[in-house]
Amino acid sequence: MTDYQIGSGQLSLAVIETILQEKQSIKLSALAIERIEKCRKYLDDKLNTNEDPIYGINTGFGYLQNVKIEAENLTQLQHNLLLSHACGTGQEVPKEIVKLMLLLKIQSLSYGHSAIALSTVQRLVDFYNHDILPVIYTQGSLGASGDLAPLAHLALPLIGEGEVWYQDEKISSAELNKKLNWAALTLQSKEGLALINGTQFMSAYGTFCLLKAQKISAWADVIAAISIDAFDCRIDPFLNLSHVIRPHKGQIATASAIKNWLEGSELIARKGKQTQDPYSFRCVPQVHGASKDSINYIQSVFETEMNSVTDNPNVFPDEDLIISAGNFHGQPLALTLDFLCLALAELGSISERRTFQLISGTRGLPPFLVKNAGLNSGLMITQYTAASIASENKQLCTPASVDSIVSSNGQEDHVSMGANAATKCLRVVENVERILAIELLTGSQALELRLPEKSSVKIENLVSKYRELVSFNEADRLLANDIKASVSFIRGTSLT
Repeated sequence: MTDYQIGSGQLSLAVIETILQEKQSIKLSALAIERIEKCRKYLDDKLNTNEDPIYGINTGFGYLQNVKIEAENLTQLQHNLLLSHACGTGQEVPKEIVKLMLLLKIQSLSYGHSAIALSTVQRLVDFYNHDILPVIYTQGSLGASGDLAPLAHLALPLIGEGEVWYQDEKISSAELNKKLNWAALTLQSKEGLALINGTQFMSAYGTFCLLKAQKISAWADVIAAISIDAFDCRIDPFLNLSHVIRPHKGQIATASAIKNWLEGSELIARKGKQTQDPYSFRCVPQVHGASKDSINYIQSVFETEMNSVTDNPNVFPDEDLIISAGNFHGQPLALTLDFLCLALAELGSISERRTFQLISGTRGLPPFLVKNAGLNSGLMITQYTAASIASENKQLCTPASVDSIVSSNGQEDHVSMGANAATKCLRVVENVERILAIELLTGSQALELRLPEKSSVKIENLVSKYRELVSFNEADRLLANDIKASVSFIRGTSLT
């Protein structure tokens, strides 16, 4: 297997998914190495010939920007920066997201505008390749000046501080260095700032959520198709004619997907159906499609971000300029993470409505999809659970990006709150998985109650696989186990 070469091309969701699925190692390309070394040499030469204050390089940080730091203290300045900014708290960031943070930070540093030392970036590459995952906490970032607190925790192990996960064990960075016979790094001027300035916490969460969102979107269509057939719905809303006259891409794609899954179904071809179906079935192309289009737009924002330089100041060797600007500001990510919450929550909202309809005891289905209802409550309370989660998603969809709070004694007077948007977005993603899992449970139950008439071969085959984990519900049993198994099925089953 070939390593992925950082700096050899653009990162994208598809590229990252391949790197993760194939468990590829990474390495710096020759171009990335050249750019990193050129930028570092430029800054070293600049400091040797220039005594003017340069923000964050020979000055304090934030409100302390006017405090000049003497040359002999520049290394201590960067060391202190990491320690003082590692103020994270709360739960630990999931390991998968920490690994993405490493990848995205390395990518951002590879462009040669951060004045990082090559040895520092190479140590980050070693962390990635050896699954050395710094312990990072979910709370502490305002989303500007970048993700300071979480990125400080990401960088602490470089200087022998903090903790890491290594070989399924949480150990101190000092212990890690002993195990691997490594020495802690001594950071040079600007390096600490390059490491902690940036949007890689928000970006990693967003990338992780988007990868899951694409899968969830596809599953939402499949599960809706099962429910559509189980509820004895019409095929009419999924015929192409209605969609080409309102040609939103996501709407057209959703209608086509539903129609494809239902192709050859005995149930969808039944005569004597009602003239119209409830919106939660009839408007699947419009609702799911809008979420698809939203996800695609959000993806474009994150793919721009993952190929960007987001620390401050930015160093331009060819132009002989060091520019203090605001590329660390997470506003593009904060807005789109809030948007992703909305797009995914709607997939959950309409799914819960289909579950409600399926258990309602109409269209020839028994109440709560169980025989001998009364003695058995059947799937009654699964809808309660779905409704509870859908309501929680509405609360989580309150936007973080409209909030701001003054920090750094007024110097940093508008922040994005993108980190809060990021962590709640992951909660929405997981919630929607659970809501869809409950619809899969109810839709499959209803479909089996339609026997001997069957759905399409594709749907019957998928439900047959599902039945290996979750059997038909003959009488009341512990449904929490069924919901958990349904979530596992969605996560572990490929639709391609």
